[in-house]
Amino acid sequence: MSQYDPDLNPPTPPPAQPVYTETVVVRPESNTGWWIAGGLAAAVLLVVIWLLASNNRASDQTEAETRLAEAQAAQLQAQADAANASAQVQGQIAGAQAGVAIARADAARAQADAARAAAEARNAEARAASQPALAPAASGPAVITPTTPQN
Repeated sequence: MSQYDPDLNPPTPPPAQPVYTETVVVRPESNTGWWIAGGLAAAVLLVVIWLLASNNRASDQTEAETRLAEAQAAQLQAQADAANASAQVQGQIAGAQAGVAIARADAARAQADAARAAAEARNAEARAASQPALAPAASGPAVITPTTPQN
């Protein structure tokens, strides 16, 4: 025994669903900030190596010169940190701009969908107004008279 009934109409497929598309805006990110931070870090490293190497050669260097060099190295490190922070802020700004661009594209798409729906509604009203009204069907049993042609 099966669940199939040959007297029933075959099942109809569901109506087609509308297709939605999505536009993704991709912006390349910039590595300039990282290059600047890396260059400054390399410069700080070279200054420290130079200070360590020159300390061994010139033992007559005074304490004040050493502190000055350390202060300059600290200043270079602070500049590298500032450049890194600046690069991070620029990345966040670029991400926000990409989000705004996507939101604008979504709004434009929604506006176009609304205009299309309004046009379809106007077309449906025009078609409905141009079709003649159907006469109501007569109610009651059919009457056959002798003058009615018989086949």
